[in-house]
Amino acid sequence: MVRAHKPSAIGVGESTPQPILSVKDGIVEVTLPSGDSLTIHQYGATVTSWKSQGQEQIFLSQKALLDGSKPIRGGIPLVFPVFGPPPKDHATSALPQHGFARNSNWEFLGKSSAESTESRDKLAVKLDFGLSHTMLTEGFRKAWPYEFGLVYSVTLSEGTLSTSIQVRNEGQQNFEFQVLLHTYLKVEDISDVRVKGLDSKIYIDKTRNASSHTETSSALAIAEETDRVYKDLDPTVPIVVSSAKDDKPFFSITRESLTDVVVWNPWIEKAKGMADFGPDEAYKNMICVEAGSVSAWQTLEAGDSWEGGQSIKSRL
Repeated sequence: MVRAHKPSAIGVGESTPQPILSVKDGIVEVTLPSGDSLTIHQYGATVTSWKSQGQEQIFLSQKALLDGSKPIRGGIPLVFPVFGPPPKDHATSALPQHGFARNSNWEFLGKSSAESTESRDKLAVKLDFGLSHTMLTEGFRKAWPYEFGLVYSVTLSEGTLSTSIQVRNEGQQNFEFQVLLHTYLKVEDISDVRVKGLDSKIYIDKTRNASSHTETSSALAIAEETDRVYKDLDPTVPIVVSSAKDDKPFFSITRESLTDVVVWNPWIEKAKGMADFGPDEAYKNMICVEAGSVSAWQTLEAGDSWEGGQSIKSRL
């Protein structure tokens, strides 16, 4: 698979430190001269580690299966072309929950330079991954027989991780899709976490029969099982994950063309019920803040493409 807009390769300079890249056994790792690093499994193109200033920013379950037998619990799994259990009588109805992108082996398309979101002086590296209909298992191709191409780009710079996905319709039939970046953020104590930027927004509460509500809190606390889809957000307005103690931001998340945000934490009983979630108490150390387009369907006409993404800034 070929990248649609392949950037120029990173130049090699004698005096300028360069990123160190490793590709081995289906795992892609890159480290910047600053020490920031990234690990991505080609199975699902799943980011499983993002370290900034030596500190891990991404939650990965200790019981996560990394052998390709099931989607990885934690990191940033990719949800495509359907979010949640597929609806009945829909083109995606024969697919598993959350679709096939997180269950498929992606091709590593290469490394290139990228412009840092903060400063042109800061080094950034971009890693591209590809998935097309020809790479799917026979079962997935039968369940969703459309011709498509996905290019997933992961860009690392000092203190910032950006992920974007381009969807191309390479066939003659229109198709509908949903997409989500299922980001697990690592936190020290969920009781100290507040999510800001959702005030007055309408959300679907999946813990209450998918009923609709309006957010009344300017700083959402997580004190029980939480599974909400916030709709029609302005992607340029950051969602901030901050401390309840001193209002210090832990993360700031902006999006592009992704107007929905899912906030999820399994809490006590659900955490115990998931075989690949561990330890049981780990719900205290994670929060999912997931940028996506999932409250409705995107329609992609033959020959057209669509792109969306997120940028996560770690405030250490």
